[in-house]
Amino acid sequence: MSSCDSDRYYTECFGMKLLRKRDVPDEKYTNAFLGFGPETTNFALELTYNYGVDKYDIGEGFGHFAIANEDVYKLAENIKSKGGKITREPGPVKGGSTVIAFAQDPDGYLFELIQRAETPEPLCQVMLRVGDLERSIKFYEKALGMKLLRKKDVPDYKYTIAMLGYADEDKTTVLELTYNYGRTEYSKGNAYAQVAIGTNDVYKSAEAVDLATKELGGKILRQPGPLPGINTKIASFVDPDGWKVVLVDHADFLKELQ
Repeated sequence: MSSCDSDRYYTECFGMKLLRKRDVPDEKYTNAFLGFGPETTNFALELTYNYGVDKYDIGEGFGHFAIANEDVYKLAENIKSKGGKITREPGPVKGGSTVIAFAQDPDGYLFELIQRAETPEPLCQVMLRVGDLERSIKFYEKALGMKLLRKKDVPDYKYTIAMLGYADEDKTTVLELTYNYGRTEYSKGNAYAQVAIGTNDVYKSAEAVDLATKELGGKILRQPGPLPGINTKIASFVDPDGWKVVLVDHADFLKELQ
């Protein structure tokens, strides 16, 4: 984020809660964690402000986050009343009945607003663009044990999407992978960083990732082990398209929150 006050946009416009904030002056950055429920049970957005940096390049590969809400029309009006930007007015998707809108935060990140009945996880999607959809589906199934929830080809607009996750779309946060016909590479920019996923055994999970990278591409960036100072065990890797994922020991993370 370009300002240490960016979190106010998320609380005022989207209705998220500021879960915690930490300033690390020695390393010249501040983190803010926001979401619709506690980090022990819900997906959270981590915003990072690096001292003195007021602009980032989001790149072409990152697509959007998504928020599920029972009344997208009302949410869009609230965003506009708070000075926020709506880039697509609420209305049914082309060829369907689901009501959606798009909002853009002050740093340029897009948020799809999806009208949906009450859900335990309103922060419901992370959309990333990939160059080979079948390869990416296999990678996330084998490396992280995700399930392919659905796949949709839209030839009129020359793209295909795949939804992957650990439960149904209306129950948890899912990964939306988008393949645009004929496009194999995207610039990543320097803004979007990573997705973090909890695991009961970082070492065992990293072994599965290692096998998947050898078959499908990607690589381990950090071998599993404790972080200096806090002892939370993590591992990190990039997928075949270069998107970074961090694996975090779930029990260690819960201790870290205490």
